[in-house]
Amino acid sequence: MRPKGAAVLALLAAAGCGQAAEGASVAVPPTAAPPAAASPSPSRPSVPSPTASPLLGRPGGWRITTYYTAVQSFYKGRAEAVRGCPRPRCSNGRDPLGSYPEDFLKVVRMEGSGRLTSGPNRGRYLNWATGVGFWLDETTRDSRGLPLRPWESAAVDRSVLARGQRFLITGCGRDGNGRPTPAGACARFRQARWTVTDVFRPGHGGEGRADLYIGEETGPGFAGSSPFYTTLRGATLAPA
Repeated sequence: MRPKGAAVLALLAAAGCGQAAEGASVAVPPTAAPPAAASPSPSRPSVPSPTASPLLGRPGGWRITTYYTAVQSFYKGRAEAVRGCPRPRCSNGRDPLGSYPEDFLKVVRMEGSGRLTSGPNRGRYLNWATGVGFWLDETTRDSRGLPLRPWESAAVDRSVLARGQRFLITGCGRDGNGRPTPAGACARFRQARWTVTDVFRPGHGGEGRADLYIGEETGPGFAGSSPFYTTLRGATLAPA
């Protein structure tokens, strides 16, 4: 289970996820292929040496978390009035934006966005960011204002990757409780091709940091039941 209050939500601005730290990223160059072997003797044919697989950062040195978009209909808490901006590109607004379940609003503040399913704003998104507050929008967004793409958009340690770079997860490591990542969940993460849409400061404890957008929640209690809302500790990344 990913620990509550994960830092990414304070870092991704336009997904409702705070201000992403800017700065150039440095990509680790691919490992060079071994030099070509000398011409083999006729009596001892040589076996070609395999090319080493390039990696990003330290093998097993990544901590990966995930985030999602909440869906209003899955929450039944007491209604709470919200004020903010009725449109994007506005901050700290005071316009009334409607009333929504308080447990839904708690998740929106943590994950950065929620799709509205009832009321006059049905079909729109209630987004949130530190320093910006709530605002209504037509989609979820990254810090450049572009729509987030499920199983593709990622925020990554800027000391390893820059915006626009693509990567794969080649090793899932263990979950937040130290158990091996379930095979089915790991397979799904490995199948995806991720693109860096946001960057933030390098992680602590020698680990790189990545936060992956997995789309909308699929039912009540999603955070406690989905194998994809998780932490991958000791993960390994490679260029896509």
